[in-house]
Amino acid sequence: MHALKKNRPLRRIVLAGAATVSGMVMLLSLKPHTSAQTALAVPAPSSSASASSGTGSATTGTKTVTGDTIQTRWGPVQVRITLKDGRLTEVTAVSYPTDNPRDQEINSYALPRLRTEALQAQSADIDTVSGATYTSDGYRQSLQSALDSAAS
Repeated sequence: MHALKKNRPLRRIVLAGAATVSGMVMLLSLKPHTSAQTALAVPAPSSSASASSGTGSATTGTKTVTGDTIQTRWGPVQVRITLKDGRLTEVTAVSYPTDNPRDQEINSYALPRLRTEALQAQSADIDTVSGATYTSDGYRQSLQSALDSAAS
């Protein structure tokens, strides 16, 4: 015999209710992976618009270069790097989309990940951050232009 026979409507109602409650519990248990404190971790962009500015000292071998501003679908992305003795020691996002809360949320988790990957890879050969495809592409292109400028 089948559990949902037509002559037992109460059983069907109970099972449908239990399935609905289970589905609601699962939906309500979904939470965003970022907190409000994470959004504060990314510094605000500065208004620097220089395409490539190199400052360095021959004694320390430190050089700071700002990459090209890359226009993405959601806004400009620009990166500044610091090289010490030919090694990438710092990567800073100078300009990135901040027009709305969603941009701020995306960049609060994407930019630190991109920075970490760039420092580990020591190149612009870094993975795209899921959910931040356009920012990742702009970051990668600006980083590559800064590395190219530093090499010349």
